[in-house]
Amino acid sequence: MSRACELTGKAVLTGNNVSHANNKTRRRFLPNLCHVTLQSEALGQSVRLRVSANALRSVEHRGGLDAFLVKAKTNELSQRARLLKKQVEKKLAEQPAA
Repeated sequence: MSRACELTGKAVLTGNNVSHANNKTRRRFLPNLCHVTLQSEALGQSVRLRVSANALRSVEHRGGLDAFLVKAKTNELSQRARLLKKQVEKKLAEQPAA
């Protein structure tokens, strides 16, 4: 399992630790990943994903998992999230516009 967010695609970055003496050693910046269960209203089920804390804020801001997936770019999503997005779009297209 890679250390990448399934919704936003945030992954590990690399850089340097720089000491007071200006010595540089390589380091890794890890994303703040959490295992969360999010509810999909369109599918009527809960989904367990590994997402960053930043993605959780974005999901809440956009109004839930379904709204986030509909707006998200497909190339940023993980394979599981792409499948979810396809299922959500299909369900939303089936529902009559009210």
